[in-house]
Parts: sequence; structure tokens; C-alpha cells
Amino acid sequence: MSPEDSEETLPLLRTPDASVPRGRRVFLAAFAAALGPLSFGFALGYSSPAIPSLRRTAPPALRLGDSAASWFGAIVTLGAAAGGVLGGWLVDHAGRKLSLLLCTVPFVTGFAVITAARDVGMLLGGRLLTGLACGVASLVAPVYISEIAYPAIRGLLGSCVQLMVVTGILLAYVAGWVLEWRWLAVLGCVPPTLMLLLMCCMPETPRFLLTQHQHQEAMAALRFLWGSEEGWEEPPIGVEHQGFQLAMLRRPGVYKPLIIGISLMAFQQLSGVNAIMFYAETIFEEAKFKDSSLASVTVGIIQVLFTAVAALIMDRAGRRLLLTLSGVVMVFSMSAFGTYFKLTQSGPNNSSHVGLLVPISAEPVDVHVGLAWLAVGSMCLFIAGDPRALRCLLAHCCLLYPQCPFHADLRP
Repeated sequence: MSPEDSEETLPLLRTPDASVPRGRRVFLAAFAAALGPLSFGFALGYSSPAIPSLRRTAPPALRLGDSAASWFGAIVTLGAAAGGVLGGWLVDHAGRKLSLLLCTVPFVTGFAVITAARDVGMLLGGRLLTGLACGVASLVAPVYISEIAYPAIRGLLGSCVQLMVVTGILLAYVAGWVLEWRWLAVLGCVPPTLMLLLMCCMPETPRFLLTQHQHQEAMAALRFLWGSEEGWEEPPIGVEHQGFQLAMLRRPGVYKPLIIGISLMAFQQLSGVNAIMFYAETIFEEAKFKDSSLASVTVGIIQVLFTAVAALIMDRAGRRLLLTLSGVVMVFSMSAFGTYFKLTQSGPNNSSHVGLLVPISAEPVDVHVGLAWLAVGSMCLFIAGDPRALRCLLAHCCLLYPQCPFHADLRP
């Protein structure tokens, strides 16, 4: 039996008439789910201010050496990798809503373990738990939001996911400017706790309920999210449900967007942007910047602004143009930042470079002060060109191929 013959067509969801005012609860539900990406961003950005704080104010048993500091930042990605696998299973078996509720547990537990840490092992364990929650939230939240939104606002709400991630990073940077590592971890418990409270009042997505043959519950969820049925119009949007089979990979409409999506994500990760986010304050300290916390906050603000700009102009400028421009900007900015470190490092290998910029009698610190703008400027330019803001392309690349069997209900 072919995959086409095995497809199960589920009941139809009608599209609300754009001329009829819709209920606002869909925005509240989207905000509740988006607190997951906000918590995700906070967990990513937490290590940047926490590492210098742990080195300055922590008890001797918690002091981080170079190796421990490296693990403290990076181990969250190991948890996120496991969380992505776990989230993929949960989203189909437990549902979108329950998956979001469950991911609040490792978020709060992880930050609580960090708060109560008595040794470095507890610090790393807490980071691993928050990473696990990050992996689940980053997968489930976009699915929940896309399935509760009607087509007229699906793009708007979908673009808010990445905006909430970078907002969470900025929140960690700003809070880390005034809070030491332990109180910063306490603050990290707030967004997931709020998400838990709000999501308890939100419905499961109509699409998931339909796949479970809970038709009445699906219609009740639609009425809660979209308002009354008055003004809904045809033609309807069909919702299809089918399982994935390896034979589908022979179709160009499946393997082409799959390759594109995986390649974009791989290159984005290999660009080193996560290392920048994890160790921003440490990097600026190594660059001898006078106020590393202020520099990190500046980077966070730039990331939020350009993520918002990219979301606004993406449909007009085109994804390919923005991705190409992103790559050029990141190559230039990282080259400039590497040049800064080469010029300012103290050692015999680069003394001739230093001599080109300052008098022979000048101290190396003069070079640091004179070129501090290059460190901050190149880092801000790198963040401005970060293709994170274009990540929604991964969710929509299948729309380039009309024969793609996935997300059929999302096509215009």
C-alpha cells in the first residue's frame, strides 16, 4: 500500500472570516507557550554573566577553573540534544500542551539545583537539566503556536518564538549586570513557573485532538481560541494525518527541503554563535573591555532588534538574500574580531603588529583601549548577521515544493 493510500483524512477546520473580530485568547495561549522559548533563551544566556560571578564571589568549592567554566557553558547543549529527542516523542504521544507543562519541571529543577549547589558537579547537573528542558521547549512551543493560530496570524505568532528566545538571552544579560549567579538562577525559575500556571488554563491544540479522534474537544478548543463560529467561512482547510515512512525520502518534495533545513541549521550552529552567547561576558573580559557586562547587554540588545527587523522584512526581502547577506556579515565581523585579538595579545609573535599601531614605548593596554571599539563593534555586527532570526525558514522550506506531504494545511 502506498503512503498516499494509507493517509487518513481528518475532519475539516474552517477558516475564520478576517472581517469578523476574533477572540484574543489565541494570543494569550501563544504567549503562554512562548514563555518556553523565553526560558530557553534565559538558560542559554545564563552562563555568560554567571561564569564571571562564580569566579569572583562563589565559595572555593564552586570556583570554576577554565575547564569547568567551559563545561558549565557547553553542557547545556548536551541536555538540549537529549531534550530534542525526548520532545519529538512527547509531542506526538503526550500532546503539545502536556509536553509544554512537563518541560517546566526540568527548567525549575535545574535552576533550583544551581541555586542550592554545593560543588561544581551540582552546577553542571543543574545546567544539564535546564538544557534538557530547552530541547523540549524549542521543539514543542513552535508546534503548539502554529497549530492554535488561524492562517491570518500564524506567521506573526510564529515569528515571536525566536524573538522570545533572544529576549530571554537579553534578560539574562541585563539581570546578570546587577545579580550574582545564585539570585540569577532564582530569577530563571520565574518564566517556566509562569508558563506552568498559564498553560494549565489553555486547551490542547485542535489539530492534535483531531488526530486523537476527539472531535468535540477539538471544536471546543477552537471556540475557546478563535471565538464563536459566527463569520467562519468556506473553503475549509483540510487537516491530514499520516505517519512518516522511509520510502517518502525518495520524493524530491521530501528530501530537498529536508537537506536544506538540516544544512541551514548545521551551518548556523557551526558559525559559533552559541559559544558567543554562552561566554559573551568572558570573551569581553579576555578582550580587556572595561565593562564586560555592559558590552554583553549591548550585544543582547542588538540581537533582539535585528531579530525583530528580520522577522518584519523576511517576506519582502526573501530568505535567500537575507541568508547570503548574513553569511557575508558574519565572515567580515569574525575576521575583524580575530584581528583584534591578534593585535592586542601580548607575546613575541605579534609584537610587530602592535608596533604598527602604537609608539614603541606604549604599553599593550593602550592598544586595548584604542581598539576596544573594534571588539564591541565586530561582535555586534556578528550578532546582527546571525541567521537565528531566519530560523522560521526551516519550518516553511517545505512550502517551496508543492508535492511535499507535510504541513499540507499550511499552504496558501
